[in-house]
Amino acid sequence: MSAIILAGQINAALDAHAKWKQRLNTAIERGHCDSSPSDIACDDKCAFGKWLHGDAMPQTVRDGVPYQVTKRLHAEFHKTAGQVATLVEAGDRVGARHVLTTEYAERSDKLSRALNKWRSELMMPA
Repeated sequence: MSAIILAGQINAALDAHAKWKQRLNTAIERGHCDSSPSDIACDDKCAFGKWLHGDAMPQTVRDGVPYQVTKRLHAEFHKTAGQVATLVEAGDRVGARHVLTTEYAERSDKLSRALNKWRSELMMPA
């Protein structure tokens, strides 16, 4: 898998995961999620997660630190998004907003930084 393809997937992941905050904000406002909390909590149901866990990912990439860090942070991101969704579905908008602005924001930021770092490392000349 070329660095350009990897970088493209990382760009797509950054875009898609930036939209999660808006989706969760909308869910809090409406008091209902457009997906089940269990689906949101799964890190292999979004397009990036399917790619990250998929068969097309070479073992050499899987063995690398950037992949391992990203995979762990991606799972934590989805777990926390699922917690927000669970609170929304339970009618706890205040709790959902609190998790969104604290723990979720922190995990989202860490994932974004890891993805940006991975992408920049891919684009560095060897």
